[in-house]
Amino acid sequence: MTNTTLTRHYRDERGMSLVFVGVGFMAFLAATTLAIDVGMFMTARSQAQNSADAGALAGAIALGFNSFTDRSASGPAVQAAINGAHANHVIGAEVSIGPDDVTFPIAPSGESNRVMVWVYRTAARDNNAVPTLMGTVFGLNTVDIAATATAEASPANAMTCVKPFIIPDRWRESTTGQLATQNDTFEMFDNHGNPLPNPDNYVRSGDGYTGYNNEADRGTLLTLRAGNGNNIQPTFYYSLAMGIGGVENWGGMTGGEAYSWNIANCNTTIMHRGDLVLQEPGAMMGPTIAGVRELMLRDPNAQWDVTNKKVINSAFTGQSPRVFPIPLYDPIYYAEGKANGRYADFKVANWIGFFLVDVSNSEIYGRIIPIAGIVDSGSPTFDNSFPIAIRLVQ
Repeated sequence: MTNTTLTRHYRDERGMSLVFVGVGFMAFLAATTLAIDVGMFMTARSQAQNSADAGALAGAIALGFNSFTDRSASGPAVQAAINGAHANHVIGAEVSIGPDDVTFPIAPSGESNRVMVWVYRTAARDNNAVPTLMGTVFGLNTVDIAATATAEASPANAMTCVKPFIIPDRWRESTTGQLATQNDTFEMFDNHGNPLPNPDNYVRSGDGYTGYNNEADRGTLLTLRAGNGNNIQPTFYYSLAMGIGGVENWGGMTGGEAYSWNIANCNTTIMHRGDLVLQEPGAMMGPTIAGVRELMLRDPNAQWDVTNKKVINSAFTGQSPRVFPIPLYDPIYYAEGKANGRYADFKVANWIGFFLVDVSNSEIYGRIIPIAGIVDSGSPTFDNSFPIAIRLVQ
């Protein structure tokens, strides 16, 4: 072969396009792997986080509204967390989660009111890793995905959809040392406004709080009756002047009509602990009963399960409209007002959840039930809040 021939072959560029096509194909395959598999992994990670969030929230709801003390593997909080996580699939398959993956860490406040959940789709857990689509070309068959979330059943410091009647928070009777029952009367001053030597005891918050508890008092039957004069009795209610908060074009309702509307519907005005609220002037027994009857018709088949202490047969998948918050007033503040000639205002001390069972003549029957509240960042929190706010914290 001559030098000319060698030179020609050396300089010949025919066939180089195949080399470039081959290199380009590999680059294209790598880019496809990145676009498809990495995108899928990001989706899987997002779905796993949704699963963990759902599990943590479900666990916190069960902790707050089913049982705050049962944290066993078969208890409502753990089982609700597992079921909530399983209901949210990751790339079409259930996550791996067991009782050991549900824990109850201590909050910075020192309360044990948190639920932490871990969910997995990994090879080590039930051989449940997420399979790749294009990664197998490079020897990557699966990828491990895990996520965690923490939710909290925290004390609420505000409430909305409150009904326009109020009852006193509970106190301890000085004569018996027992918590007040339906026919007791809060006594702090005599008829001349002088302090009694041995008054009834109301503890507003913290250790020794005498008011209602959302777990201990669940299912307690209350019979609400229209207040008689200025007496402070556990189930004597007084009507509140609330207006029609959060409603536009409400037709100019006033007085009894507006008051009755507030019972049958949700007034979105936010109420805080410590708020001063005014008594509605005039007799409101008729509008009260009318509003309560209308409210019962919203969910007529709902019933109270005495054994399990919960609402059954409701037409609503969420909370029945017959479950609502009732504000509680501070009996000390009201008694001091009476002694000093101030009768018309109340100070909000707390709320209770109330399931409306029935109404007969002028009496309203219901059961105490845990209820959700809200957290207003602009207002202070307080111990022993009856309503609970469920929120993700991590």
